[in-house]
Amino acid sequence: MLFESLMHIALFTDRMDEMIHFYTDILGGKTKAVVRYGVYKDRPDRKAMYEIAQKDPERIFNIYIEMAPGQFVELFPKMEGQKDHTGFNEHLGYSHYAFLVSDIFETRKILEERGLQFDTDISKGPSETWQMWAHDPDGNKFEIMQYTENSIQVKGNL
Repeated sequence: MLFESLMHIALFTDRMDEMIHFYTDILGGKTKAVVRYGVYKDRPDRKAMYEIAQKDPERIFNIYIEMAPGQFVELFPKMEGQKDHTGFNEHLGYSHYAFLVSDIFETRKILEERGLQFDTDISKGPSETWQMWAHDPDGNKFEIMQYTENSIQVKGNL
């Protein structure tokens, strides 16, 4: 295959502190990088970012939270004029993302102890893979999944 992994998903938020808390303290990720607009101070080729960098170089551009080695949730502060979040699956495009774990039952126990409230029980989906659903403070849905010996993601089903 051409790709090594899915490097990151990117989310805009108007609840940055809550989202950082959720992805680090609840889900167990690690804040790896906080990028500030100052990195664009000498980049007039990136006009919008350059202008902000001149006025407010310490303003946060984005934050990378490492969820697994080399795999991140990237958080961006809400931009002026962005619309509010919509409901789950209201629009074409993004629907959800998933984390893969080796023991879904133990993972659920740990995350519940940290305060995560799940949207579903653990079940096997039609793919024969264990799954459970939750959402972050902004309502972004995600699955936590564990492969089984019959998971079609591993075996295929063509």
